[in-house]
Amino acid sequence: MSMDWNQIELFNGIDLNDSFVLGWTHEDDQLSFELEASIWPASEYYSKPKDGEYTCYRKAALKFTSVKSINGLKPIELVPSTNDPDGSTDYGNIETLCQTENGFNLSGDFGSVNITGGELQFEVHT
Repeated sequence: MSMDWNQIELFNGIDLNDSFVLGWTHEDDQLSFELEASIWPASEYYSKPKDGEYTCYRKAALKFTSVKSINGLKPIELVPSTNDPDGSTDYGNIETLCQTENGFNLSGDFGSVNITGGELQFEVHT
């Protein structure tokens, strides 16, 4: 049985498909994605959007901790990036994220990643 990210309570008021991947790191048993997260009024992290933005965007981290294995993650230097008008760089969106019996599957420009074991954390930087 797998559960799509939008059924996971952690992401209440968060739109991962509209969030931008700013980078990722894999160290030991942790994989962390830095995001420009798309946040909507249902989220406790929501605040009034800036001028020119249709929703609230805040820096956040999507973390997988205590993982047993990670397959399919591309090295960041091999993934094409987009330079945004404000000078920042991003690596597209998280297209899919599913929690499975064995761990997690996620996909995007960074690869089609299969994670065995681990726990999911989502933190918004204040």
